[in-house]
Amino acid sequence: MTTPTPFGARLRRAMDTRGPLCVGIDPHAALLADWGLDDNVAGLERFTRTVVDALADRVAVLKPQSAFFERFGSRGVAVLESAVADARDAGALVLMDAKRGDIGSTMAAYAAAYLDPAGPLFSDAVTVSPYLGFGSLRPALEAAERAGSGVFVLALTSNPEGAEVQRATTAGGGTVAQAVLDRIAEENAGADPLGSVGAVVGATLGDTGANLAVNGPLLAPGIGAQGATAADLPKVFGDSARNVVPSISRGVLRAGPSAAALRDAAAAAAEELARALG
Repeated sequence: MTTPTPFGARLRRAMDTRGPLCVGIDPHAALLADWGLDDNVAGLERFTRTVVDALADRVAVLKPQSAFFERFGSRGVAVLESAVADARDAGALVLMDAKRGDIGSTMAAYAAAYLDPAGPLFSDAVTVSPYLGFGSLRPALEAAERAGSGVFVLALTSNPEGAEVQRATTAGGGTVAQAVLDRIAEENAGADPLGSVGAVVGATLGDTGANLAVNGPLLAPGIGAQGATAADLPKVFGDSARNVVPSISRGVLRAGPSAAALRDAAAAAAEELARALG
């Protein structure tokens, strides 16, 4: 059996070739309406296909938000399955934004859903929550390693409510977030050119006071509608800025439904990010 190329290496290559931009696919009801689409499966499919067709051959990462597809039941999940396959066929890495977190066999089942190459939702990476204990993520970490996929762990999120848990002090005197970041760094030790376990760190946070040198990718949501800009990234991430995967959703998606306008918006965002990140 051929050993798959690790996600970190594939992501590094994609970012160096296509730039670091990650575009979210977030077909919520208001955005469907802005595109003149009905809030039903037909609208969902039209929206999703347009985004994938416009961007999958040029951006490094596409990040579908699973909840916006799940709300339509099995037919919505079928749209998601097609989007994942089509995006990967066009050369984009697919990061499934599912934020799963559980223990034992349940976590293993979530891992099988998104990290089993034989599954219809198999993705290049998935977002997970460590707040049942970092060790609860072991089934996902092991499945990802077998498949050559990645895992992005919630560490310092962009929502203001996250601070009450993530900034809490541990028995050792540090923050919960730093404990998570330290465990990510352990998972990535020795990886070259980039580890496959990433951290989610909000671009809205300013100086986090955390050590973000985890030798892995740093997914940075919050640019655009949540108030952060490309210029904020060096201030948040410092010496780790080269490993940042900036995530923009509405800032690109609101340019639709024109495919050409979506491509132009993504290109403009990528150019702004390149200037900010050097």
